[in-house]
Amino acid sequence: MWYVYILKCSDNSHYTGCTNNLFDRIIRHNKGQIHYTKDKLPVKLLTYIVFMDKYQAYNFERYLKSGSGMAFRNKRLI
Repeated sequence: MWYVYILKCSDNSHYTGCTNNLFDRIIRHNKGQIHYTKDKLPVKLLTYIVFMDKYQAYNFERYLKSGSGMAFRNKRLI
């Protein structure tokens, strides 16, 4: 399974990512091992969406990072 997830960072920004091991990825974020979030700790998991197909997950992540995807995220997912 693949997960598209949204984190809330300590500076109130949001991070959207994709992984096949959500638990490990959140731990890595909070340990400061992920470049984008290492200076925005701690992070909090807001939501995640599960996909069976890796490519659908990555396409949805890319959509959420687009302008209309951010509007959808803000209105429906967080």
